[in-house]
Amino acid sequence: MIKKITIYYFIILGIEVYGQEQIFEYSREGNVNAIAEILETNKSGINIVNHNGYSPLILAIYYGQIDTAHFLLNQGADPDIQDSAGNTALMGACFKGYENMVQLLIEYKANVNLKNYNDATALIYAATFGHAEIVKELVKNNADIDTRDVRGNTALDHARIQENQEVILLLSMNN
Repeated sequence: MIKKITIYYFIILGIEVYGQEQIFEYSREGNVNAIAEILETNKSGINIVNHNGYSPLILAIYYGQIDTAHFLLNQGADPDIQDSAGNTALMGACFKGYENMVQLLIEYKANVNLKNYNDATALIYAATFGHAEIVKELVKNNADIDTRDVRGNTALDHARIQENQEVILLLSMNN
């Protein structure tokens, strides 16, 4: 009897671990139905992270899966989980230039001033990669334009380094 219980336990544990691993793939692919199925049996899996520290939300954002990101946020995903480099879903959206993702994350109260392990913020990413509309959105939502990364550069400094005149103008007007 104990042997059967032990076998069932490991089968159930194996299914749960498999489901937790699958949630990362489903988040990249945008398979909301499969994610919902996993979360039915393991709600705590919503904020699980993989070996790189990526949460399902970070992966959905990075791969442009807005419906998946919205679903995960609706289910209670933490928008401020940081990966192994300290980057958040918002930083990923700023890096990729996904305006709609930035707006979604801000709507779900993502912290616009979190810093990664190089002290970079979402605004620094948006300025570095010349995403002027995202810079506007972040500034409108109280992003600190004076934050400096580990090299001592602000978002404005990064815009200058990249010679992005539109972002330079935007940040200069708010300085």
